[in-house]
Amino acid sequence: MRIEIRWHGRGGQGAVTAADLYAQAAIMQGYYAQAFPEFGAERRGAPVRAFTRIDTESFIHDRYPIEEPDIVVVLDPMLARDPMIIQGLKKNGLYIANSKLSPSELAKIIGRTDINIKIIDATRIALEVLKRPIVNTAMLGAVAKLVPIVKLEYIEKSIQARFEARLAQLNLEVIRRAFKEVK
Repeated sequence: MRIEIRWHGRGGQGAVTAADLYAQAAIMQGYYAQAFPEFGAERRGAPVRAFTRIDTESFIHDRYPIEEPDIVVVLDPMLARDPMIIQGLKKNGLYIANSKLSPSELAKIIGRTDINIKIIDATRIALEVLKRPIVNTAMLGAVAKLVPIVKLEYIEKSIQARFEARLAQLNLEVIRRAFKEVK
């Protein structure tokens, strides 16, 4: 089985890191995975897209941007309102957004009723725990809950492998809170 995820954010929010951490967790779990970014001028605040492919059975040879994802993850609340962000999202696909809006409010704004919309106030969680609006690990917690392919324990291991101990502990707290709070 193959799953393709497209991550949308702005430079500095951690979309590229989230895509990579999720792929690393999948590999730790024994799957095949890849993650890669796509961005223009590298600067904080510029739009960023990142991609994660996971295959539970075979090696992944594809290296092109994901245009028809199974899942779209949006880290920036303002981007969550942009109908272009969901372009190509498959019918019955999963749309996970960092937003204070309800799923039905967001559905009205983006104009699609044929997808599953889930929300998490990732910014609030990140500010409360990290004291900074870096929402990538909160979004990973939401993905872990809603996409049960890669287990939370492997995502936690990928965090511990990437960050020094104190920062890893804070991010583990963020992930666990988001896992519980996603709607």
